[in-house]
Amino acid sequence: MENKTFDPDGVGVANGAYFGMPFDPETAELVLISAPWDVTVSYGAGAAYAPDAIIEASTQLDFHDPLAPGLWRRGIATADVDYTLQEESQRLRADAARVIDHLEGGGSPDDDYVVRKLRRVNEGCAAMNANIERQAARWLDAGKTVGLVGGDHSTPYGLIRALGTRHERFGVLHIDAHRDLREAYEGFEFSHASIMYNVLRDVPQVGRIVQVGVRDFSEGEAALADASERVASFDDFALAEARFRGEIWDALCRKIVDELPEEVYVSFDIDGLTYENCPHTGTPVSGGLSFNEAVWLLVVLARSGRRIIGFDLVEVAPVSEERIDAIAGARMLWKLCGQTLASHSNNPE
Repeated sequence: MENKTFDPDGVGVANGAYFGMPFDPETAELVLISAPWDVTVSYGAGAAYAPDAIIEASTQLDFHDPLAPGLWRRGIATADVDYTLQEESQRLRADAARVIDHLEGGGSPDDDYVVRKLRRVNEGCAAMNANIERQAARWLDAGKTVGLVGGDHSTPYGLIRALGTRHERFGVLHIDAHRDLREAYEGFEFSHASIMYNVLRDVPQVGRIVQVGVRDFSEGEAALADASERVASFDDFALAEARFRGEIWDALCRKIVDELPEEVYVSFDIDGLTYENCPHTGTPVSGGLSFNEAVWLLVVLARSGRRIIGFDLVEVAPVSEERIDAIAGARMLWKLCGQTLASHSNNPE
């Protein structure tokens, strides 16, 4: 319940909740769960520390959003963060790093040294998925909308699985620099680079994945995307080419949204944005959407009459000496929350 002493125009409150909000999960409409985990990252680490960094940065945010005015008052709450996930992530990250170093040095994935470590990592990632699915199920069954703050891009799998058991059919709006369609990348079944492959394999209720801004992917991933009727692609250069030829961004957003069914999950990898928004993300790629282009896509989605049933924000990698990653992450999280609530206003139950 909202604290009557809370001043939305006052100083941000460092109360351990995203945005310093005074809501309890039991009474809020939207509940944010956290996944401080980045075991399988293949280049730069640090996303396991994103939830705490985003919470800290989010208290500097002003609450008036002209695109979703006052909707936060319906309740945006923070579920307790399970820091045992972060502890396990740190332990397993050492094993994963040794596997990656071994493979990049030309070693065989069949070496006993690697096989044992891969097994530990895969078992640990499966346990993390089960943890997130349990957390999500608790709040979904209480009638809440659930958003997840990662962590690397492997972390939303449990939330998407939980939604799959509660919705007959929904789509995924996937904003990312990467397709994440690799099967067991580097031997890690639940790799950050495999999340959408795993969703296609394990969550048949996802009828369409619409990938936006993708620009760094393998031939195998491109072939899978082209062959699957469940994947629609708006790759980064194709979007740029359309704009070079005079098509406006609003029209492109409408084409993207038209590919999605009535219920939509948004999976937002911060590296889908341009580099200056996320310079320390694990696998940064030149190009991408501007911050406002991404926000407008969310607005077009919410105004289309479609209902956002959940979302994630992943791959924010904060560093202590520069705050831009956490700042951009906190503000994109705010926009995701606002447009999710707006989509519910446009689709009253």
